[in-house]
Amino acid sequence: MRYKQLPKEVYIENRAKFTKHLKPKSLAVFNSNDIYPTGSDSSLPFRQHGDILALSGVDQEESILVIFPDAYKEEHREMLFLKETNDHIAVWEGAKLDKKQAFELSGIKNVFWLQDFERIFNEVMSHAENVYLNSNEHLRANLDTETREARFVKWCQNKYPAHEYSRCAPIMHQVRAIKTPGEIAAMQTAADISVKGYKRVMKFMAHGKWEYELEAEFMHEFLRNRSRGFAYTPIIGGGYNACVLHYIENNDQLRDGELVLFDVGAEYANYSSDVTRCYPVNGRYTDRQKEVYSAVLRVKKASEKLLVPGNNLNDYHKEVGEIMTKELVDLKLISMEEVKNADPSWPAYKKYFMHGTSHYIGLDTHDAGLWTADMEPNMVFTCEPGIYIPEEKLGIRLEDDLVVTENGLINLTKEIPIEIEEIEDFMNS
Repeated sequence: MRYKQLPKEVYIENRAKFTKHLKPKSLAVFNSNDIYPTGSDSSLPFRQHGDILALSGVDQEESILVIFPDAYKEEHREMLFLKETNDHIAVWEGAKLDKKQAFELSGIKNVFWLQDFERIFNEVMSHAENVYLNSNEHLRANLDTETREARFVKWCQNKYPAHEYSRCAPIMHQVRAIKTPGEIAAMQTAADISVKGYKRVMKFMAHGKWEYELEAEFMHEFLRNRSRGFAYTPIIGGGYNACVLHYIENNDQLRDGELVLFDVGAEYANYSSDVTRCYPVNGRYTDRQKEVYSAVLRVKKASEKLLVPGNNLNDYHKEVGEIMTKELVDLKLISMEEVKNADPSWPAYKKYFMHGTSHYIGLDTHDAGLWTADMEPNMVFTCEPGIYIPEEKLGIRLEDDLVVTENGLINLTKEIPIEIEEIEDFMNS
């Protein structure tokens, strides 16, 4: 952990939001992620599960959070179970959290070592009637790998088959969708680090440079600002590569006259920023690039006006489709006849704009949140329309991170140049 710790009030507030949804005499359990092996004695860097992070702030493997508001004993109402630290671990891996540090971090008074979990859990299960277990219910989840959480679910249901079971995920989609002030502050820090990365790269890029060199410039700037690095695998695509939505090879050379699409964001304290910009290699847009870029920017600005309390993502995406359709017709990329004759399940605009416009963002880049729920203040969304014209080797997407409030949006990434004149002036100054 190289980031500055968030205040424990973030986690106390999130636990309170979660607890109010529980049925009487219920307990809930959250587990850390695994450390995943890569072969031999190596492993991937540890990345904590967003749910236990959101509720406790514990950024450590082999941790368990138990919440049981109606427990008979006060010490069982909120419990953290942690891997016990010792001198050997401190020398080889670095010291783990001790009980005092865990309390200062999370606001949870009752911290136990992991070896005591089964004994204490057996006691509290004798008083609980309903158990909330956690699972990954994100719309885009890839569930091929069995997680530590999934193994716990099987163990618990096998050992305690007579209990009633409920799902944590629907509640966590509500809790994590609405950010606390401390979480928004962390996201602003991630965004500010991204700003520094983009401005550094804008000055560095030139004809003959390589996409991976630009990736390296971002990483240098992110690491030197206490970020762990990229919030997601970076996309840096020049020319035709910008038309490949998830182009991550980043191994082509930049050419004079092309645009480079950057979909790159820093993380900070496990919170993501998610930003996309399209900059000209030589610092000047061509007339055609300006024409398409301006159309995308108009769609983005119009779409942002729809990110308001009371709207929802399902309806929002339909409205954005209508806005994009007009721009594509004006660009003569599609005709009104194509619009009228298109399959309603795949509208004509999808030929050049085939992805969604917005998603929740937070501890995960595609964060937890219900697409059918009304938007509320302190939800944070991306806004990222794009137009992709493979036959012209031209792909343009623009994206910012936006906090919904009662009085409009707060753009966390507004300091990254986006207007054509602003970009050209900065790159040529």
